[in-house]
Amino acid sequence: MWDLGEAYESYVGRWSRPVAVEFLRFLDVPPGRTWLDVGCGTGALTETVLAHAEPASVTGVDPSSGFLELARQRVPGASFEVGDATDLGAREADVVISGLVLSFVPDASRAAAEFARVGKCVGSYVWDYTNGMQMMRLFWDAAIDVDPAAASHDEGPKFARVCLPGPLRSLWTDAGLRDVEVAGLVVPTVFRDFDDYWTPFLGRTGAAPAYLATLPDEQRDAVRDLLRSRLPAHGPIELTARAWAVRGSR
Repeated sequence: MWDLGEAYESYVGRWSRPVAVEFLRFLDVPPGRTWLDVGCGTGALTETVLAHAEPASVTGVDPSSGFLELARQRVPGASFEVGDATDLGAREADVVISGLVLSFVPDASRAAAEFARVGKCVGSYVWDYTNGMQMMRLFWDAAIDVDPAAASHDEGPKFARVCLPGPLRSLWTDAGLRDVEVAGLVVPTVFRDFDDYWTPFLGRTGAAPAYLATLPDEQRDAVRDLLRSRLPAHGPIELTARAWAVRGSR
């Protein structure tokens, strides 16, 4: 479900850019540093580093060749390589970052240890899937009302092990990082209308779209209709997205 870069951009990638800007303000890294973006996806955070952080260089690493193909097209000033967050090999950088990725890494503790081994300054951020990422929270609440089995796919409880301040802080301190700080980053997510909100859920890329693709047409339509009834009928749909960010130093 992570191979379709354009579908991911439409679903949640477009909201990755504004939160990436807030994350870099939180990190407050001086110019001229080398950066490694682990789990770079389609390059939203990598592109933001180039635009705002004045890096000496920036390299993006991701296991998805589909995402990397799109990243290379969109961010020509960076290097991109296939790689795994839990095994970064001989790579090293002044700053190691990871945006909206740790929730999907099977062994987040091992990934944090790798970040700390490779980088001097280490930062990451994850969406608050419990109730801070409103577009997804609304979807899962409606999906569970239509299909109670959807609860087993709900990203809120599933990712609570890493998408809240306490677990994030523990990951960094357990990895041996010092001066650890955690902060909330909130950005607006404004949809033109209901179709702009709903259509990306049909793209099959991401946990919620992948789950939705498994439903028969009748249930999928029922989720859509229930969401439509709970959102504004006219004009823009104004929601917010919250991420939790963490930083530390080696």
